[in-house]
Amino acid sequence: MAVQSWTALLKASTKTALIHDGKRNIHYLFTDGKEMAEEYDLTTDELIVRKWRSKSTLKGQGPWEIEVGEPVPSTVACLESDVIKENCSNPVFMRKDTKTSFLWRVRNLPYPKEVYNISVEPDQRCCIIRTNNKKYYKKFNVPDLDRSQLPLDSSALNFTHANNTLIVSVKHYTTRCTWKRNGFL
Repeated sequence: MAVQSWTALLKASTKTALIHDGKRNIHYLFTDGKEMAEEYDLTTDELIVRKWRSKSTLKGQGPWEIEVGEPVPSTVACLESDVIKENCSNPVFMRKDTKTSFLWRVRNLPYPKEVYNISVEPDQRCCIIRTNNKKYYKKFNVPDLDRSQLPLDSSALNFTHANNTLIVSVKHYTTRCTWKRNGFL
């Protein structure tokens, strides 16, 4: 059972918790050398950042890969004016979760709600965002459901558009119930 193995991995990991600046930071070190760091808001108990790091090929520390939260802006690009950088009007794709759903925000999408088509590909275990005018296409998965081997159901998918931001949500009642039952929430 994959759910059993994920919970077993979490229970077997070395955990370190720290409270700093109104945030609870939890660091997990897994037996295979991977690391996961999570940051929660103390007042709302909401997940702010989740990032992963694994060993590089030379057994050094690899870079952090952000799964939930906003990516940290590069300070090098800000200091140098001659650097080629991405246009600020390009769409920005990021994940921000709530207690009841997984949320993805795509900023800088000015099209009306009727243009967007959001679908689920159950065989590939991913969601797809398309526009009718063929100006935007994004395929993404839900790593939390993949780790727990829970189904990705199209009835749990919902989206809205406001202020040039497309917000896609997937309800995750089953995941939270599984985590509560196993003592992680």
